[in-house]
Amino acid sequence: MPLNIPGLLVPFQLVLYPRLVLPSIAVKDIRHIDFHKLRRAGYRGIVFDKDNCLTLPHKDFLVPELTEAWKECREAFGDRHVLIVSNSAGTWLDAGGIQAESVSHHLQAPVLHHKTFKPAYSCISAIRTYFLSLSFAIRDEELVIVGDRIFTDVVMANRMRKSCESSSKGILGTTLSCAFEKSGTVATEKGASHVNDFHPAGPLAIWTTGVWEKESMVMRWFERSLVKTVERWSGRPQIEPKEVHQFVKSVPKPVPSRAPWFSGFSDLLTQLRRG
Repeated sequence: MPLNIPGLLVPFQLVLYPRLVLPSIAVKDIRHIDFHKLRRAGYRGIVFDKDNCLTLPHKDFLVPELTEAWKECREAFGDRHVLIVSNSAGTWLDAGGIQAESVSHHLQAPVLHHKTFKPAYSCISAIRTYFLSLSFAIRDEELVIVGDRIFTDVVMANRMRKSCESSSKGILGTTLSCAFEKSGTVATEKGASHVNDFHPAGPLAIWTTGVWEKESMVMRWFERSLVKTVERWSGRPQIEPKEVHQFVKSVPKPVPSRAPWFSGFSDLLTQLRRG
């Protein structure tokens, strides 16, 4: 796969604003997201990464374990309000849009066609164009962005948040203002909501930390280490908004079925009788 130049340029912006890498929420996979609560809270659109978030890398089929969660998501938001934004399907690497069509068919959701890789500002513009073109336009603050990569999905969500807040300043002004901002991503969300009256303050960045198939593990280790370092260095707000945590749900672990303890002994007696 070609180099992701927009992703490689992210560290230069992090020098000024390291909190760009901080997600609003971190979950193992999308089964831990309460989509109906997100929708009731006012979030109207949701963007997903594809590889290792919904599918295995370079595959077009949904990971079987995510079937129920994916169904819940589409029921909560509606098919047109769920958008897949990949750095493979739908890009210039996808000749004729064949993979995008295949992914859209198997996942029953639209795939964004864009010319540059995430987290480029032109990709952000393409996402905005899609959601604004709907019958009832969806604004940035009403979006949720879900993905497994920090330098693409999480940074893109936080760039959208900052550019939305400071659109009149331009990209340079936005970057510089972010550098001197005292509160982080979660703190910004806290300031935009009330304890008992939640209003969407998106895009909400949800980081899925699980890996369905090992891919770019060195880079993933670096991203995880960077998030931990920035959290220690900058510090999380002392009181994190409980409204954000309500969107996370626990998933019960499957209990392995065990044969009764006497089954093996019974089998042994049967064999001895036959002998």
